[in-house]
Amino acid sequence: MMKNISIALDGPAGAGKSTIAKIIANIKNLTYIDTGAMYRAIAFKILERGIHIEEEKKIQEILSRCKIDMDENDIFLDGKNITEDIRSPKVNNFVSHIAKIPHVRMKMVELQRNIASNKHVIMDGRDIGTYVMPNATYKFYLTASIEERATRRFTELKEKGIEITQKEVKDEIGNRDKIDMEREFAPLRKAEDAIEIDTTGKSIQKVVDEILYYLK
Repeated sequence: MMKNISIALDGPAGAGKSTIAKIIANIKNLTYIDTGAMYRAIAFKILERGIHIEEEKKIQEILSRCKIDMDENDIFLDGKNITEDIRSPKVNNFVSHIAKIPHVRMKMVELQRNIASNKHVIMDGRDIGTYVMPNATYKFYLTASIEERATRRFTELKEKGIEITQKEVKDEIGNRDKIDMEREFAPLRKAEDAIEIDTTGKSIQKVVDEILYYLK
C-alpha cells in the first residue's frame, strides 16, 4: 500500500501559505487543510460568546462541543459557514492569543493529525513541520519581509471593504509574529529539514514553480 503523501507549509502571517497551498493541492490532487482557519473558527466562537481569554474552563467546554468542518475552500462551525466572518480584523487580533493556549492547540492538532492519517494532504500553519506532522514527506517554510506581508494583507482587506490603515496592518502582523514565535507550546520556527523560500517580490506562480520543482 502506498504511503500517504504529506506536505507541511509553515511560515509567518502574510507569507502566502494558504494561497500557495490551495494551488498545490489542486495541481497534485491533495486535500488542503487550512489550520489557520481552524484556529480562527475557535477564536470567532470565543469572541461571539464574549468569553475572556483567562476563562480556560469555558474555552475547554467550547472545544469539547464545537464541530469544525471544511468543504473545499469554506469552513463551517457548528453547521454555519463562517468563511468570511473569521477574516475580520477583530479575529485577526485575537487568534494568536487563542492559538497559544495549550488546550486549544492540542485539540486542533488532534483533529489535524486525524485528517492527515488517511489522506494525501498539504497543511499550512505555524508548527506543521515541527509539531503537527514532524515526519511529513516534504517540509517548506515560506517567509517574506514584514513590509511585503503587510502590503499583501492590507490589499486583501481593502478589497473586502474593511477600513484599516497599512500601518495598523503592519503593527498587527508584527504583534502576531512576536506572539507566535515566543509562545511556549509549539512556537513558530523553521523545521531543521524544511526548505525555506523567501516570497518577497515573487509572483504566486514563481513560488508554486519552486515548490513543484522540489516535489519532483
